[in-house]
Amino acid sequence: MGSLPQFWFILSTLLLFNESFCSAVNSTLFKIDPSKVKQISWKPRAFVYEGFLTAEECDHLISLAKSELKRSAVADNESGDSQVSEVRTSSGAFISKAKDEIVERIEQKIAVWTFLPIENGEDIQVLRYEEGQKYEAHYDYFVDKINIARGGHRYATVLMYLSDVKKGGETVFPNAELSERQKEAIAANDDISECGKRGIAVKPKKGDALLFFSLSPNAVPDQMSLHGGCPVIEGEKFSATKWIHVDSFDKLLTDGCTDHNQNCQRWAALGECVRNPEYMVGTADLPGYCRRSCNVC
Repeated sequence: MGSLPQFWFILSTLLLFNESFCSAVNSTLFKIDPSKVKQISWKPRAFVYEGFLTAEECDHLISLAKSELKRSAVADNESGDSQVSEVRTSSGAFISKAKDEIVERIEQKIAVWTFLPIENGEDIQVLRYEEGQKYEAHYDYFVDKINIARGGHRYATVLMYLSDVKKGGETVFPNAELSERQKEAIAANDDISECGKRGIAVKPKKGDALLFFSLSPNAVPDQMSLHGGCPVIEGEKFSATKWIHVDSFDKLLTDGCTDHNQNCQRWAALGECVRNPEYMVGTADLPGYCRRSCNVC
């Protein structure tokens, strides 16, 4: 896809997101403060919002989850089933979007910052990492057809830090593109663990939030989004994860030949079925979002 058509394609998608977003979120409840947002990486696209959550919101999520914590699981690459693995040794609990007013407010804040509809997100998962616990490097996008069927790929992740950690527990991107200057700065930083020095790392700080994208702007999985949770060396780490999909995660699954975007017919007329086949048509393993308008089913 050429640069100009791609620009208008992405812009149209964002405008569509905004229609759903505005109908569901009262944006006057939360205003973005650009001075608190910093870009930590462009490859992958990753940003940190300092003080995204209040201390009250952090403590509230922890209190809701503590009595429900269970050993965390991972998705099997073949079947899509959840299974316990030494890759991920934390414990966690999901909190429904409408649990109470504070949770609803947090959901709205996430939607305002990411510019993505609340309905595209999974329920918030609160995680606890005790000393020695970690989550090895992994991708948030799926490779199995089962999980992709509901809402499509995970497009973005918002990771909110609910507690400070004395040592360790960083979120690290080992595949991130680094300049020589960045490599030198990382090597000289004694405030992060050896695990955190494997790439660009974010140190947990209560109230801060990390936003990163698992797909590139043309909807192709970004292999630079590989990330992991470093072992907690001293202290305890609480975090809350919001996974956001490319389509509504709240919709009931349906069979048949359908379009999943109201702009599909117009995009097809503009030739996007040929210029952007990954999103429009997809593959046998991962169907696209405009198959009906592209006349492939």
